[in-house]
Amino acid sequence: MNPAKRLAIFERFRSANPEPRGELEYASPFELLVAVILSAQATDKSVNRATGPLYRKANTPQAILKLGVPGLEQYIKSIGLYRTKAKNIIATCAILLEKHGGRVPRDRAALEELPGVGRKTANVVLNIAYGEPTIAVDTHIFRISNRTGLAPGKDVTAVEQKLLKVTPAEFKLHAHHWLILHGRYVCIARKPRCGACLINDLCEYRQKTP
Repeated sequence: MNPAKRLAIFERFRSANPEPRGELEYASPFELLVAVILSAQATDKSVNRATGPLYRKANTPQAILKLGVPGLEQYIKSIGLYRTKAKNIIATCAILLEKHGGRVPRDRAALEELPGVGRKTANVVLNIAYGEPTIAVDTHIFRISNRTGLAPGKDVTAVEQKLLKVTPAEFKLHAHHWLILHGRYVCIARKPRCGACLINDLCEYRQKTP
């Protein structure tokens, strides 16, 4: 895909949704971090249903640590892999208190040292909580980048690096949200809704649907 076409794609995304937001509900970097850890292999809606009651009871590292693993499990047991996630979140809370004064670090290496936090989660936190121009590549963004020809790559790391290289600077802050929402609701996995796609004429996918 040539640079002019990529520019046009992001211009259309911006025109349609100038200030995109993710669907996880949070009120602080810490709440966002916990929600993103919980969102692995789970929908944002299911995470929001669990974190609503949880955050009313405990929404700081100190408060969640006080719940302990069994207490936290009671709030998140509707989410897949909740036992592992509860252990990771409790361990993360302890590290945040011990090493970071209870605050979520604005540093990729420090974030990736937290249990349950990989590169994608770190990118989400850096982008959404701290306004860093990172692009977290999930299954939706990986699919879109390869399907459209926007930034093809063999794995998520390759796609991330390609996106960072080819996305014009003015669009990097919101690129993650535009792409994930497009993949979630329009360029879906089984049968993309090409007829409703605002970048249909720019997309290089050869098997377009009505």
